[in-house]
Amino acid sequence: MEGSRHTPRHFSGHDEIAAILGSEILSGARAPGSRMPTLAEMFDRFGVSRVLMREVIKTLTAKGMVASKSRVGTHVLDPSHWNWFDPEVLAWRVRLGLDADFLVRLAEMRRAVEPAGAALAARHRTAEQLEHMRATLDAMAAAGNDRRAFAQADLDFHIAVSAASGNPLFRSFSGVVETALAASFSVSSPADPAAAAANVARHRTIADAIEAGDTEAAAHAMLTVIDEGFARVSGERK
Repeated sequence: MEGSRHTPRHFSGHDEIAAILGSEILSGARAPGSRMPTLAEMFDRFGVSRVLMREVIKTLTAKGMVASKSRVGTHVLDPSHWNWFDPEVLAWRVRLGLDADFLVRLAEMRRAVEPAGAALAARHRTAEQLEHMRATLDAMAAAGNDRRAFAQADLDFHIAVSAASGNPLFRSFSGVVETALAASFSVSSPADPAAAAANVARHRTIADAIEAGDTEAAAHAMLTVIDEGFARVSGERK
């Protein structure tokens, strides 16, 4: 009987187990091409029903992390198949830590998307949206030495810009990567008051260009903010 087996600890259910296995895949502990544990092996580890474990495997399959074949079993797929825009995948990756490679990939993605969103915001923003951007900038300035509050206001500003683009796909994109952006901002927020003030000023340049309807200046200012933030967190001033 499965219920009579000893389990080393209690696991709360589907989400926790999926996060554990997904994180093992993301960390490389389960390398691409390696076999995932059988249902029996996972029961020995997690002590939950086979039905629930099948649901966990379905979840990882839907995220492109594993694939199952009859008489072969379930194997880990190459990272090129993983759904990196899945909020859970990003959240699991962030919990593993922001290593240099991840920060480079995030900066590359932001450089490809956010300047275009800022340019569109310069065309389509409303007075209310601009007012919201200004409010987030004020919150950044008022954060003082509270790096968490500064990072949250920073994130709110970038989300406000994407919403002002007038293209719902840009806003949805920001929502999808919000966890990764929040983690990035939390480590890139300046600790020095002068550096923080300079960062706020660079963000105000974006808002000013958007208010002026200057698409080129808005895109350039956004790119400057992204590059400066990456340089700061990577320790390489450009």
